[in-house]
Amino acid sequence: MKRIDKNNYYLDMAESACERSTCLRRKWGAVIVKDDEIVSTGYNGAPRGRANCTDLNRCIREELNVPRGERYELCRSVHAEQNAIISAARKDMIGATLYVVGFDPKTNKYVENSMSCSMCKRFIINSGIEKVVFRDTKTKYREVLVKDWIENDESVNGTMGY
Repeated sequence: MKRIDKNNYYLDMAESACERSTCLRRKWGAVIVKDDEIVSTGYNGAPRGRANCTDLNRCIREELNVPRGERYELCRSVHAEQNAIISAARKDMIGATLYVVGFDPKTNKYVENSMSCSMCKRFIINSGIEKVVFRDTKTKYREVLVKDWIENDESVNGTMGY
């Protein structure tokens, strides 16, 4: 029997976290791993104590046809990457890998060419995470070095979306 590779193993865990998402537009899951140990997990949903989009049956960004990667200040959710980061100590994230999976509930497919938003990139940079792995298909993924986000700072020229 062939064993699953470690990146897909941790991506499967991030995908499982998607099942806790309360977003109507996209379901995201994240897992932070350091030295082959899970540091924390996260999924996207409204801040604790606030009504979730699934409870309200409403997504403002969807209603306004906001393009992917833009106007996150309108979103009720704390992103999966952010929830994973705020659930961990910085000392445990320095040099870690963040695994991220996005799922579109309307199409039942993975989010194509997924990427962390500009706000999450800032969280990730400050957390000390070294690498982010994004799932593209059930077995294919992309690895991004966080240092590339530092060196290629899209916020300087106002680039929006991804």
